[in-house]
Amino acid sequence: MARRVLGVLITVLAVTACVISSIFVFASTGYLPEADTFVPNAWSTLSFLAAIGAAVMLCWRHQWPLVITGITLVPSLLLGADALAALVALAALAANRRDHWLWAAAGAVYAATALAVLRDANRHEEVSIAGAIVGTQYGFAQIVGVLVLTAIMLAIPLTVGIVRGVRGDLARREAQEQELRAEMTRRAERTRIAREMHDVLGHRLSLLSLQAGALEVTHDPESSTVAARTVRTTARQSLEDLRQVIGVLRDGQGFADRETGSPSPERPQPTLTDLPELIAGARQSGLPVNATIMLDQATAAPVQLGTTAYRIAQEALTNVLRHAPGSTADVTVRGGPGVGLSIEVVNPLPATAPEPSPGSGTGLTGVSERVSLLGGNVSAGPTDERVFALRAWLPWEPH
Repeated sequence: MARRVLGVLITVLAVTACVISSIFVFASTGYLPEADTFVPNAWSTLSFLAAIGAAVMLCWRHQWPLVITGITLVPSLLLGADALAALVALAALAANRRDHWLWAAAGAVYAATALAVLRDANRHEEVSIAGAIVGTQYGFAQIVGVLVLTAIMLAIPLTVGIVRGVRGDLARREAQEQELRAEMTRRAERTRIAREMHDVLGHRLSLLSLQAGALEVTHDPESSTVAARTVRTTARQSLEDLRQVIGVLRDGQGFADRETGSPSPERPQPTLTDLPELIAGARQSGLPVNATIMLDQATAAPVQLGTTAYRIAQEALTNVLRHAPGSTADVTVRGGPGVGLSIEVVNPLPATAPEPSPGSGTGLTGVSERVSLLGGNVSAGPTDERVFALRAWLPWEPH
């Protein structure tokens, strides 16, 4: 609002100054020094009216800067009026564009201003302003003075307009960069959530598939009831996770709260102390797991370290369920502060290739990204002993 009021005030002042300048030129043109009186003629009147019209057109100089500049040139170039309106319009043109049209308009305004200054310098000394600067005697010195004075007069609106235009460009660029940074933040957050949901959903759906297979071949009613209950629980948890990730990725739920500084509550991230629960869940679903967990000060481990280790083990067990069903997974987790954390998940390769398992194929890529963020290393692939091994090491800084 303040900028709008300031803009209106500047426009009023510019139009008023142009009108006063036109009145002075109109009075100077009809001035008779011998009789000390003012006698206008038709040409000076037409020139005055055209100059007033050009001054009024300055109200639209920011909407159509090139057109308004052309209009304000007409009274000074063709009718002998002053060129102040053309100088004001040139400032608006320089603020809006800096191309060949600006420099062409600047040349035309320079010519119009030089003519106006020259006409004023050769009026009677009592009504001449430029004559006091460049002299009232027509000659080479006066022409040089007119050209120099005109250059100075032209430099002022050009400088003001260009500075204003550059500041506007910088403000717009800063706004665009801020919007781009916000979009990059949202994309990074979506990527993080998608990676988390990939790990969680992939593991749970793999467990669900294994549990459904066990239910299919179970004939004992009591065992079937337990397996069906487990399937129902896993399916409900998977649907809740799926509903959350779809809401975030599709509608951006939660991002607005993050940008306003009041983030919505997230589910607690898993830590090293949750590894036994992860292995117990895999065993309950029918996956044979031999686990060796030897950790020093596991409860004091950094949250990101614990989450990364948990997701690595989760992804490895998910891959065993998908690509080596029925195989036994050997999970070894060792480490402590100052030593680092090593994670190893090994399973025998199946004798025959299993049926293709649907998936995004980005699980191991996500593991590599997680490990690289912490400055660790990871390797995954079959070995000469016909086993598939995923080995990762993560730095664990001492307290």
